Amino acid sequence: MAIKPPMLRPGDTIGIVTPGSPEEADVINDRIDTLRGMGFNVVLGQYVYAENGFLAGTDQQRAFDLMSMFENEQVNMIMPTRGGVGVAGILPYLDYNLIRRNPKIVTGYSDITVLLNVLYQLSNLVTFHGLMLVNFHQEEPAYNFEQYFEAVTQVNPFRRIENPPDKPQISRVPGNVTGPVVGGNLTPFVGTLGTPFDIDTRGKILLLEEVNEPMTRVYRYLNHLKLAGKFDDCIGIILGECTDCIPSFGVTYEDLINDFLVPLGKPLMTNVATAHGEYKTTIPIGVNVNLNTFENTLTVVEPAVSPYISKRSFFL
Repeated sequence: MAIKPPMLRPGDTIGIVTPGSPEEADVINDRIDTLRGMGFNVVLGQYVYAENGFLAGTDQQRAFDLMSMFENEQVNMIMPTRGGVGVAGILPYLDYNLIRRNPKIVTGYSDITVLLNVLYQLSNLVTFHGLMLVNFHQEEPAYNFEQYFEAVTQVNPFRRIENPPDKPQISRVPGNVTGPVVGGNLTPFVGTLGTPFDIDTRGKILLLEEVNEPMTRVYRYLNHLKLAGKFDDCIGIILGECTDCIPSFGVTYEDLINDFLVPLGKPLMTNVATAHGEYKTTIPIGVNVNLNTFENTLTVVEPAVSPYISKRSFFL
């Protein structure tokens, strides 16, 4: 069974890191003010504001910040400022045994999903495909915060993952399967295939979404996953949106779903509000979820966080 991090409580401390691309200091500071206004304490990694071209410091510096948050007993949640690119660069420099011994809530999406899945696979830690620091502003839909805090603050044995009422989830291939969810953003997963950080889909429900990609590239990535056996190994598929993706030669995202994914015969649900879309549900990586496309439901069937207990009484 995967390790479930202690739940987030009012007044807890959130550690801020930048594991991929840099973010503007004004944006970081504004969003930190929002968190503090919600009553949370905030601590910053040493390299949160660093810039090294399209990366926020070197791979070693970004890894150091993440590990420092796991080592800091005062930190309850680790939140990236943003995704971007480069998160895979820190993976060889992480201490997965130390992370296993110090389970904490880690959230994010986009390039951060590589980290979420590797922490689940190598540290057996449940992580959360959900909001990042950049999302903590007044214009963010209330739905996104409701989904996020329900997932990380409540020890719920069952939690329905539902879109906003005007945005229906669509069941495309009938089936009823239960298993751990893995996945997230399509592009970075393809980048880890054939490496020690290759995503493991065996017996899993695979979540995929994308942003700002032409259909030729989406097809290439989906076909790469297929050739790597990732669709053969999974038991079901959840698709989020392909936000601001561009049709290629008249081929749309819907065409790829119908021509490429439906024939796989796996239970398939599409149009799930997640990640790069306006509406973002929070999906725990490594927790058992029931995908029932007969009933058009997606349900987390076990708690994703554990009741809070002091560090002194937490043994692994």
